Amino acid sequence: MQTNQPEVTDPGPIGTDPATVSDAGTRRSILIAVSVALMAVISSVTGLNVAQPDLAVDFGVSQGAVLWMINVYILTLAALLLPLGAVGDRWGRKPVLLAGLAVFGVSNLAAGLAPSAEVMLMARVLSGVGAAMIMPVTLAVITSTFPEKERGRAIGVWTAVAGGGGLLGMFLSAVLVDVASWRFLFVLPIVLVIVALIMARRSVPNSREVSQHPFDTVGSLASVVAVVGLSFFLHEGPEKGWAAPGSLVSLLIGVVGTVGFVVWELRHRAPLLDVRLFRERGLASGSVALLAVFGVQAGVSIVLYPFFQTVFGWSGLLSTVGLLPMAGLMMIASGLAPRVAERTGARATMATGIFLAGVGLILMAALVSVDGGYLAVLPGMIAVGLGMGLSMPPATEAITSALPRERQGVASALNDVTREFGTALGVALLGALLSAGYRTSITPRLDGVPDDVADTAREGIANALDAAANSGAPSAALIRAAQESFVVGWQTAMWAGAALMAALFIYIVLLGPKNPQPAPGHDAVAPQTA
Repeated sequence: MQTNQPEVTDPGPIGTDPATVSDAGTRRSILIAVSVALMAVISSVTGLNVAQPDLAVDFGVSQGAVLWMINVYILTLAALLLPLGAVGDRWGRKPVLLAGLAVFGVSNLAAGLAPSAEVMLMARVLSGVGAAMIMPVTLAVITSTFPEKERGRAIGVWTAVAGGGGLLGMFLSAVLVDVASWRFLFVLPIVLVIVALIMARRSVPNSREVSQHPFDTVGSLASVVAVVGLSFFLHEGPEKGWAAPGSLVSLLIGVVGTVGFVVWELRHRAPLLDVRLFRERGLASGSVALLAVFGVQAGVSIVLYPFFQTVFGWSGLLSTVGLLPMAGLMMIASGLAPRVAERTGARATMATGIFLAGVGLILMAALVSVDGGYLAVLPGMIAVGLGMGLSMPPATEAITSALPRERQGVASALNDVTREFGTALGVALLGALLSAGYRTSITPRLDGVPDDVADTAREGIANALDAAANSGAPSAALIRAAQESFVVGWQTAMWAGAALMAALFIYIVLLGPKNPQPAPGHDAVAPQTA
């Protein structure tokens, strides 16, 4: 209804309507609505991780099948971000957001009630589709409705939710699994969807792109092929082997899709994503920064969780609680980063955050030991959380500022795809370094251990602890050897992350974004408002 439409200002050219919302209360409602919607999507990325054993037992399937239930959501989300972000720009961001929330809510209900693994798998695919409709639109709504002076702070809130929401979702999921059942994991996303639907329907304006050119269908399909191929390679490589036939085929498909996408986009009159924009230092450096920062954050999280469980002997719930200081500080720093950037500049803020993250990784590499306890890990976690939080919002704004307002769905999707690729890359590479360091360290420590037990212990620390508990081998010595070897692998991964942060710091100092400047037409060309 017309009475529900927010007041807008800054009229655009003839043929378009304004989209910037002038009322502060309405902007607050918009920010809450899209943040709640984003939280539903992000919490579902990690939620099922804590329920893997329960899913395997209840459905009577292998660990590989359970991993597919988890990863197919992420693969579907990553593959459809760019095309569905563009669909939101073309067809209207509000209807795509509302439709995405509806699809996401129904699919989560189906997953919670799933009677079989097949139904669960289909529900997770559908959840990924809904999430891909929601995620790019949430950021696009912010960048297209908030005035320039308020945009950075709103992006900071969005980034805080995107950065810390996964760990918070994992914590709540661990509580629900411990006190109830894995089926209750889907209650939180459904509740968040209902809240977001009500608020978005009342407060979010409908803005869209006005274009005389047809939708870039070929570019959309090529982007899906590229993202699926590369994502599958990164997800399956550590498990199946980087040189396994399936991994190599996935890599080949991803590379061919990427090359095809770039060639097509360079020739198309209205490309899905104008790849020439990567010549602009803000877009390029923002993308590189997010790729590396999210990769390191995901890699740190993926090694911290088993570290707490196997070296400290913590439960899954307590291990998740141990991660919360990093997530909380990341969210706080993300909220403060836009104000810091206003005073010191985007490049200086990003560089400071990256420097702090690098210091945190060095601390975790140098201080952590089997006997050091949580206090040896905490200083590094604090520095990493603050550093990641400071660097993410200016990097995000550098990307969104490079594209005009009517293309903010694509800008937001590019930001999201970069995050997803960074996460997959960080988990794959740091996880592989951890495993390699563990195997290299534990092998000489297994002298005198029976061959079958030694072979099991080399597979991973969890296997070693299980073997120590269920074999005649000297359990205390084997456990100690496995824990010390895990710390060696941990240190290898942390030093590698620190080296990456050092390289990124130099890159940002030399080629980082200047203070965010709107791209031509960013504020001058406003999308239609329904």
